[in-house]
Amino acid sequence: MSKIIKSFFSLLFLISFTASVSAADYNLRMTMNSNDQDEDYDGAVVFKNYVEAASNGKIAVELFVGTQLCSKGAECLQGVSDGSIDIYISTSGGAAGVFPYVQVLDLPYLMADDRIAEDVMQGDFVRTMRKMALKDSNDSIRLMTIGNTGGWRNFANTKRRIANPSDMKGLKIRTVVADLPQELVRALGASPTPIPWPELFTSFQTGVVEGSKNGITDIMNMKFPDAGLKYVTLDGHAYMGALWWMNNAKYESMSPDLKKVVTDGFYALQQATFASPKRKSIKAYEDFVAGGGDLYVPTPDQKASFKKEASPVYDWFKANVKGGKEIFNALTKAVAKAEKKASSAYKKDL
Repeated sequence: MSKIIKSFFSLLFLISFTASVSAADYNLRMTMNSNDQDEDYDGAVVFKNYVEAASNGKIAVELFVGTQLCSKGAECLQGVSDGSIDIYISTSGGAAGVFPYVQVLDLPYLMADDRIAEDVMQGDFVRTMRKMALKDSNDSIRLMTIGNTGGWRNFANTKRRIANPSDMKGLKIRTVVADLPQELVRALGASPTPIPWPELFTSFQTGVVEGSKNGITDIMNMKFPDAGLKYVTLDGHAYMGALWWMNNAKYESMSPDLKKVVTDGFYALQQATFASPKRKSIKAYEDFVAGGGDLYVPTPDQKASFKKEASPVYDWFKANVKGGKEIFNALTKAVAKAEKKASSAYKKDL
């Protein structure tokens, strides 16, 4: 009897949900190639709840977690372009094949901390990237916001503590296929080895790779310490930006008041993804150390050494990536503005 009752209420919920979606003026299909423990999902839930409430039901949001609608960046962005997907979240690596200049987020040591990065991600830098992406997609793909997906990229490995750039020499470091991360690893004296994410655990076990560039929550969620990953250096070389894309035709078809609701929804989503990694990383760091992991924070001088060794990547990016110079200038200008703002605030607060 209890099973019958549960089935009845499940069916009732499904009918109610279907009716609410069909009653909406707009139904947004939102997909993320992650899971419900990820920062992306936290942001998506905040977006859904805000938009549906603030629009008084005129907009309904369907969340698709995992690879139900698409599995790879180019495929998913094509879905956004043709309208089969309304909203998609990608990493810079996931979108680099379509919009190569988004790799600017992978340039090392340009943003010092969350305060600077979060200021930058809420200003004209994002608008510049949006304008570039609209132009390159023939006005079909709109960048809505840049949040965070895992904190900061740090170097982690199975062999030894990395305190100085020289400690990187000879290590086989996993990268994505994109050129920029490989150039960075080479500049620091290590060997870049492109490996698909699902294969990384086994690659650590077998020694195919000895290190990676990841945030601590990804490291712990994927149980990489069980595969031999024991050393993490908190150099924070790159901000793990999450780019949220939307079908531009769908956005432009909305009335100004509903556009504002969607825009505000992405602001709420962004704030949720800024906060989520900070909270989740606390336990992740604790668990890593408790399991015997070696956690190292470079001194200011050591971090300056890393930046010096990695600096040739800036020139490579501007010279070799389409739109590289324009987006690099936009980022460094935004960083300088954010640093000036932070410095002024410190003078008042300290």
